[in-house]
Amino acid sequence: MVSFSVGDVINVLNSCKPQLIALAVIIVMALIVIIACSKVEKRKKALICKEALIAMGLGITIVINLICTGPMRTLLNLVSGDGTISEDSMNNAINANVQMAEEGMVLLKNEDNTLPLKDTKKLNVFGWSSTNPVYSGTGAGSINDNYDKVSILEGLKKAGFEVNQEIADFYVNFKDTRPIIDYWGQDWTVPEPSMDEYDQADIFNKAKAFSDVAVVVLARSGGEGADLPTSYYVEEDTFKASGGGLWGGAEGLRMSEYAEDLDESKTYLEPTTRELQMIDRVAKEFSTVIVVINSANTMELGVLDQYDSVKAAIYTPGAGQAGFTALGKILNGEVNPSGKTADTFVYDLTKTPYFNNIGLFTYENMKQYGHIDDLGLVDMYPSFVNYVENIYVGYKYYETAAKENFIDYDSTVQYPFGYGLSYTTFSQKMGDISEENGIVSFEVTVQNTGDVAGKDVVEVFFDPPYTNGGIEKASANLVEFAKTDMLKPGESQVLTISFSVEDMASFDAKVNKCYVLESGDYTISINSDSHNVIDSRVYTVQNDTVYSEDNARSSDQTAAVTQLEFAEGNAEYLSRADGFANYEKATAAPSDYMLPEQEKEAFLNNSNYDPRDYNDENDEMPVTGAKNGIILEDLKNVDYDDEKWEQLLDELTVDEMNTLIATGGYQTAAIESIEKSSTVDCDGAAAINNNFTGQGSIGFPSEVMLACTWNKELAATFGDNIGEMADEMGVTGWYAPSMNMHRTAFGGRNFEYYSEDGVLAGKMAAKAVEAAKKHGVYAYIKHFALNDQETNRYGQLCTWSTEQAIREIYLKPFELAVKDGGADAVMSSYNHIGTLPGCACAPLDLTILRDEWGFRGMVLTDYFVDFGFMDSDRAIRNGVDIMLADYDTGTNYLTDTTSATAVKAMRQATKNILYTVVNSRVYEDHTFDRGLDTWQKVLIGVDALVLILFAVDEIRTVQKYRKSDLQNEAEQK
Repeated sequence: MVSFSVGDVINVLNSCKPQLIALAVIIVMALIVIIACSKVEKRKKALICKEALIAMGLGITIVINLICTGPMRTLLNLVSGDGTISEDSMNNAINANVQMAEEGMVLLKNEDNTLPLKDTKKLNVFGWSSTNPVYSGTGAGSINDNYDKVSILEGLKKAGFEVNQEIADFYVNFKDTRPIIDYWGQDWTVPEPSMDEYDQADIFNKAKAFSDVAVVVLARSGGEGADLPTSYYVEEDTFKASGGGLWGGAEGLRMSEYAEDLDESKTYLEPTTRELQMIDRVAKEFSTVIVVINSANTMELGVLDQYDSVKAAIYTPGAGQAGFTALGKILNGEVNPSGKTADTFVYDLTKTPYFNNIGLFTYENMKQYGHIDDLGLVDMYPSFVNYVENIYVGYKYYETAAKENFIDYDSTVQYPFGYGLSYTTFSQKMGDISEENGIVSFEVTVQNTGDVAGKDVVEVFFDPPYTNGGIEKASANLVEFAKTDMLKPGESQVLTISFSVEDMASFDAKVNKCYVLESGDYTISINSDSHNVIDSRVYTVQNDTVYSEDNARSSDQTAAVTQLEFAEGNAEYLSRADGFANYEKATAAPSDYMLPEQEKEAFLNNSNYDPRDYNDENDEMPVTGAKNGIILEDLKNVDYDDEKWEQLLDELTVDEMNTLIATGGYQTAAIESIEKSSTVDCDGAAAINNNFTGQGSIGFPSEVMLACTWNKELAATFGDNIGEMADEMGVTGWYAPSMNMHRTAFGGRNFEYYSEDGVLAGKMAAKAVEAAKKHGVYAYIKHFALNDQETNRYGQLCTWSTEQAIREIYLKPFELAVKDGGADAVMSSYNHIGTLPGCACAPLDLTILRDEWGFRGMVLTDYFVDFGFMDSDRAIRNGVDIMLADYDTGTNYLTDTTSATAVKAMRQATKNILYTVVNSRVYEDHTFDRGLDTWQKVLIGVDALVLILFAVDEIRTVQKYRKSDLQNEAEQK
């Protein structure tokens, strides 16, 4: 999503141009009449002028009606919402917020059992970020400011700690002396005072007198519109090419005037020189140091290993409205941490397989397809990104590379995926494996062997048989997980783990062109994290199983066969063959900036796409405008394939379908002929935010923190609270959850995506979607798909990847949300899959989503601006149903409305929208209202009043004029 801009306002006015011209003509004509009145005899002048003003008022009223029932109708619907939530819902959400943080904060280090703190209640809290913590992120996924937030310092105070206020005041005063650097709501400069400034204020001497315990806070934020900088300085030409930073954050920032805060050789995710100086001083001055890492993006944290006094570290991604309450509870021992990392922490992010292949890579031979944005600020040219690491994303690379002896694991990985400590200890014992009807099952007995009550996570991985040079396979693959209840010391719990044998199949894009479960021994293990095995069993597959067209997986409606070969392009992809022998070649930075001629010749955007070129002369024109007497309510709970749908669709006119498809921004439009109610959709990865009224719900912690709970029940609680608050706010569609991948640590929107692992992300998202759906709220799972980079994402970004990686990594969360969560709404992506826009990619939006997965619902675009490639004609012919626009943006209304091919596509898109809406909360008994919107009732009242006043005035005028004539006649006689 992107925010509503000045350019959008201009577009709204442009879309109302005919009505505005009519309004101007009426006003001009009225003024001419009034001026002409000066030449009329005095007796009639006042009368004519008054009549002209009344006529002008009536004309203005008519034009306003036309505007409000046209392009402005959507905006008025949204602005008129009240957005209130009940006190009970608010309290429930706050309690859930805190619980998510209690289980989502991860204890990374705890030497000498330093935590929980037993002998001190006084804390020196260092780090500028301690007074400026990260609650969420910026952009569409941010939380609103309508409710008070619990800060880090407040969270500590709530837990009974006394914080050194003099240090806090020092940071607040320091912030007030600095300019605000607003970069899409983001300040990349990490403002930390210099040692001279610390010493001038005598901070350290005063702090030592206060307490010998120090807490250091390191924070990094991210947001929509830009990836995190991989360097702080770039050449001027490169900076301008990325839109002055507006479109290309990963290329870095050129802010030399703030050089005192920046480190040319560092990335944004390394501690800055000033931070390191501060930590060094704190570590030497205090005997007990606890570091809090407040970032949804994994940081380089080698500094935690360098000092004996740095005893403990806690990872706290964006904590939401009230989540920092949990931090104090963890420090004082009221809460035993049970979170596990959702990503791998490595010592050097510049040595990751992806590092050379993130950022802005503009094609040199595609200038003719460039597009200037609506404000005329940025030339956006087609660019590309190569997912060269193939399936080896995150821990899948590190664990496999370690097994192949390609890396030294301990010097490369600091904290594995799924890692997290506790104040107690647990044992886990794995039972024997059984298999029945394709389902693998076993029991795990978890016992608390320590002295403190706590929760533990059972993490289940499998290591498949691998043939050198064969299908690519990682040696560690999360397949299932479960979290225990709160276990008292000595208490045990038996968890039953089950998953499908099919879940261990790999997608063979080269030979069989489908999923294949190869014969051999599969090691199934329970782990404390991705690297450390607790116990394991071997499951043997006797023969290869090929899930081809005549043997689909049990979870698929049709077989998952090769559909996305075109997206592989000409990049070199990392392979496990011969122990990652091609690593250097595959992971090198791109050297070829030319799109091959074959792809270039077939490249389409709004400059050369004409829907008429793709019409099928054999298509028959559907029926429109019939009078079958069916209304949408009659189709509630009616099967998608029922013939009754065709009868309803026959009733719709082309104009009605066009309006429904074109104006799907933050709503679905009403259709009076079938008594379809309008609906309101809202933003918010961790909340419900009405961008038009400013109202919103309680903001939950970031999806990363939710993933770190490894608790599916908490994910369901999150979705339940969202659904409840949405229902009270009159909101039916929720633009969330976001489920793209943490392909890189530098992803700007990592805070609103769950993890580097698709199974963890997908199973958590599925629970949230399913719970929200119970309230009649449809969740738009987004952004479908491969929207894992912000840089130039709406500048025709061609994303290249192997189909195996696309299916096993990037589509996995969406697949689980559809199949397990019952998702019935999807938001497509800006980026291209190969050279096909995500919002017009039939293999993705039709074949995989609908045919293979059995999705029945509607697919929405991301925020609809031309961007050179967004076009409703192309979208609806390729599987996308509705445009996220509120007014005429130039390409959201269909241009081909007369061909049979176009009307058939409109009809199918309309059906998908109507099917989703009629099975939502607006057609529940407690919410369903066939009546008009509130503002429409007001407008009708104003219209009636104007007409009544006009009629009364006309009658009085006529009577007065006749009386005047009679008097004149009498006088003349």
